[in-house]
Amino acid sequence: MNENDLLAEGFEAHRGHLRAVAYRMLGSLSEADDAVQEAWLRLSRSDTGAVENLGGWLTTVVGRVCLDMLRSRTARREEPLGVHLPDPVISRVSGPGPEDQALLADSVGLALLVVLETLAPAERLAFVLHDLFAVPFDEIAPIVDRTPAAARQLASRARRRVRGAAPVPDADLVRQREVVGAFLAAAREGDFEGLIAVLDPDVVLRADYGPAPAPGAREVRGAAAVAEQALTFSRLSGPGLHAHPALVNGAVGVVSSREGRPYSVLAFTVADGRIVAIDILADPERLSGLDLTDLD
Repeated sequence: MNENDLLAEGFEAHRGHLRAVAYRMLGSLSEADDAVQEAWLRLSRSDTGAVENLGGWLTTVVGRVCLDMLRSRTARREEPLGVHLPDPVISRVSGPGPEDQALLADSVGLALLVVLETLAPAERLAFVLHDLFAVPFDEIAPIVDRTPAAARQLASRARRRVRGAAPVPDADLVRQREVVGAFLAAAREGDFEGLIAVLDPDVVLRADYGPAPAPGAREVRGAAAVAEQALTFSRLSGPGLHAHPALVNGAVGVVSSREGRPYSVLAFTVADGRIVAIDILADPERLSGLDLTDLD
């Protein structure tokens, strides 16, 4: 095996980890793949003879690439996008396949990714690399052009935002299914009180319809308002809509389809036995790009 083959083998051994880092940094599966590919190109052009820890070196490179992509994304954004959900990772109820297991390690739920979208690029990098992947601050500091102490402060600010806005979901999938099942049944039956019973008083519903005119509000807060929105969505959906149980980022969710085409993805965050967040992706263009072949 020549040197290039050894380098490629070493890179492939870290690909899953690098994709997981990039996904948490970018919230986009396609951009995460682009960042990983860019890391490979930089590796293939570099003199790695002095690299003692290839995994650490590659993680740093992916961090730099993602930081540049986030900053570029921020610079291009001329006006608020409203609700923009990260790409969901969808798998069958029996669990994600081997390729997605590393991607979803540490239960990176959609609600957490939504909060990460609100962070400044440097804050997001410091939090993701340190809190989710245990990268030391002295390795993070050069990436964000800060001192280690300043990098620590970036992560601390991000951590406070995350703790205040991203609830820790219940780990029991059976209990999650019971709560979500009760919610769906109440929505189908038009049972307002039944919906209120399974919704946290401070529940938030976020809906990403893409650029098309939305059939309802993009963000709703509070149990009564979310229950009304759920009933409206159920009425507007009409006949011919088929709901497929799924895992969305490792938590209980639903993929709806009509005439064989995806109509919406619903991700539920259940904490302390109640639904605290519902995230709906209903952008036809983004839905058409999702890989749903793993679903029954």
